[in-house]
Amino acid sequence: MRKYVLALAAAAATALIGTAAHAEPASYAIDPTHTFATFEISHFGASVNRARFDKKEGTVQLDKAAKTGKVELTLHIDSVNSGTPPFNKHLQSAEIFDAEKFPTAKFVGDKFTFDGDKLTSVSGNLTIKGKSQPVTFKANQFACYESPMLKREVCGGDFETTIDRTAFGVDYGVQYGFPKNVRIVAQIEAVKQ
Repeated sequence: MRKYVLALAAAAATALIGTAAHAEPASYAIDPTHTFATFEISHFGASVNRARFDKKEGTVQLDKAAKTGKVELTLHIDSVNSGTPPFNKHLQSAEIFDAEKFPTAKFVGDKFTFDGDKLTSVSGNLTIKGKSQPVTFKANQFACYESPMLKREVCGGDFETTIDRTAFGVDYGVQYGFPKNVRIVAQIEAVKQ
């Protein structure tokens, strides 16, 4: 009888270890109320123009054990919000983002880099105005927690990168001295499904 119990215990332990080693990635949906993508660009070195996209959606796949994942974040260009309606219209115009022709921008990241258990960056492709370029978002912070309100796991972080906007065809103002570099900050939280 004792050998039978030990054999069962060993089989159960092997099954648990095997299940943990082959865990499936968890799926998360972007929480739009805790997700913001903002950008900023210097205005002649005197001030910084900032705006964000109010409408966004996306998904995250995360396998913590394998330290792999994928994130897709779509931003709606017609939701750009600088706090100044005339400037919003200019940002949406053909001179800058051309929202009519290119209604969305999208980031798809599939290379997650970790330092131990800490996520340090996500790399992938950013598409603006139909042009895609490789981009790496540095993770300034990242954590997963059990939401007391949602009763589900939420993972999120604060990420940033700097792009050369002209690589995406966003050339407005370069001839006047506006810089090519634009800083993008993305705060993302996603709820486990």
